[in-house]
Amino acid sequence: MSQAPLPFAADARRLFATRGLRGFADGLVSVLLASHLSHLGYSPTEIGAIVTGTLLGSAALTLAVGLLGAKLRRRTVLFCASALMLATGVGFFALTGFWPVLAVAVVGTLNPSAGDVSVFLPVEQAVLSEAVAPLARTSAFARYNLSGSLAGALGALASAAPAAIALRMQADPASAPRWAFLLYSAIAAVIAAFYLGLSPAVEAHAGAPARPLAKSRRVVVRLSLLFCLDSLGGGFVVQSLLALWLFRRFDLSLATAGAVFFGMSILAAFSQLLAAPLAARFGLIPTMVFTHLPANAFLVTAALMPNATLAVVFLLLRMSLASMDVPARQSYVMSVVPPEERAAAASVTNVPRSLAAATTPFLAGLLLEHSTFGWPLVLGGLSKILYDVLLLVQFRARKLEAELGIHASAGG
Repeated sequence: MSQAPLPFAADARRLFATRGLRGFADGLVSVLLASHLSHLGYSPTEIGAIVTGTLLGSAALTLAVGLLGAKLRRRTVLFCASALMLATGVGFFALTGFWPVLAVAVVGTLNPSAGDVSVFLPVEQAVLSEAVAPLARTSAFARYNLSGSLAGALGALASAAPAAIALRMQADPASAPRWAFLLYSAIAAVIAAFYLGLSPAVEAHAGAPARPLAKSRRVVVRLSLLFCLDSLGGGFVVQSLLALWLFRRFDLSLATAGAVFFGMSILAAFSQLLAAPLAARFGLIPTMVFTHLPANAFLVTAALMPNATLAVVFLLLRMSLASMDVPARQSYVMSVVPPEERAAAASVTNVPRSLAAATTPFLAGLLLEHSTFGWPLVLGGLSKILYDVLLLVQFRARKLEAELGIHASAGG
């Protein structure tokens, strides 16, 4: 099979569009959220509580949809998720009290990290994995992630627009971020229209399993544990902490740091397009491991550099490779589980990763408070290298099964 059936091809294009729209919306509000809440008079502790609420609430909802969503119609789940996104934007626009805003943060869809662990994720990944031929799956996930990454970068750049518009209209620029949440809601309405256009074929496997992960629980749990190790390492080097290290270690200016991170984002986004040809040539697991290993070695090396120029060079080298494993990883997970369990597998492998990544930033901050040396980069890189080695040892033998889109009858 070289091409997907025509209805699935159209469905894949719709998911590329919805991923891009959500990426833009998340990139926009993730930058403006703190400014908006500060303008309302919230303390840093209250802002931190709201950010934590968005992460925990989103993780819980994503996990629930993944585990229970197979019993529901996929288009219904996606449409309801976009309706919740619309309501979230209206809530943040209209409400000012701390407790109401916290409640909206917990039950809504707002994503302060601009990543993609959200209620949309498990169903979209399950649909996309069936919307293309098995051999085109990695390429499809690469395009899906590229759409979200580039749109997210544009959304972050657009975050300066509300204040600029307010100045032109002689309004208070500090109040301008509030209006971005109405744009967030408007984008949700457009996304809902895209979901309504999905073909009936996306429901092919909905409602099939009596129990989530009945066949593939063992392999999914093993992968989830490994992915959590990778995310523990990633928590040491989230973007805000990397910026803090550059500021403290090299006294880098905010403008320079912004340019560096924009370059890193572009490299990470476009590098994912190389995942498909590499996977076709070498296999999914080797692609994941042998692009990730040197990226993490570059991360450790950056911590040892004596000046900002060399440190930035190695950080850029790292990001030119570090995201190639993402589409390969998503394709692998979708390939080793049966179709009716893909939404659950997407949740169970992604949600714990996000929760694991939230456990190490505090330790990284403590390390940076007591030393300007790049200990977080070293610990993060070594943790990720250990993940790469364990992944290669445990799963390399399964590569043909995954690449051919065949799942074992025992699921593990």
